[in-house]
Amino acid sequence: MCDESRDAVISAHRARRQRCERCIRPVAHCLCSLIALLPSRTRVLVIQHPDETKHALNTARFVALGLENSQLIVAETVENLEEYLQQSGYTACVLFPGEQAQTLSAYQQDEQPWLLVVPDGTWRKARKLLHCNPLLAALPRVTLPDGLNSRYRLRKAPSAESLATVEAVTYALSVLEPEADFSGLLRPFDALIEGQIQAMGADVYQRHHRR
Repeated sequence: MCDESRDAVISAHRARRQRCERCIRPVAHCLCSLIALLPSRTRVLVIQHPDETKHALNTARFVALGLENSQLIVAETVENLEEYLQQSGYTACVLFPGEQAQTLSAYQQDEQPWLLVVPDGTWRKARKLLHCNPLLAALPRVTLPDGLNSRYRLRKAPSAESLATVEAVTYALSVLEPEADFSGLLRPFDALIEGQIQAMGADVYQRHHRR
């Protein structure tokens, strides 16, 4: 291989490896133009298990970038968790199923807004986040209404209702604040799915993933 050809291959390889500093996607597939910045009465705190940062489907970042009133923490054990949970003007709860979990419902006019804490990870890793953070486990639990289906068409999930983090947050906000439109949070997620389908090819998708 001549020097010019080798340099071209190296340059192309480096371009594929370069990532956007904001959305952490490959530069050639940056999704920043699709990320909205939406206000919400609810404050959202996503606690992400460190292992999730390595996954291509890292939708917790879409939440942090797409919501003004949100924060993303990457840690298995969160230092000073009490400071995050005791924010003035909010009542903290954790979005996670359990026997005592209450289904979310819209705010009444005089209700204090929620600080909605969302563990991000596989079910096993999310449970570990609760185990490693007793203050988190002690919070009141809330859940989404039944019957919600994921828009992600490529993952074999435990059930049809298993949702990506950005989907869970979008649905939760839509329940809590039905007067607002949070569908913009899902635009980069939808584009990510379509990009994965295009990369595998229509034939492969039809054979192995089409429902």
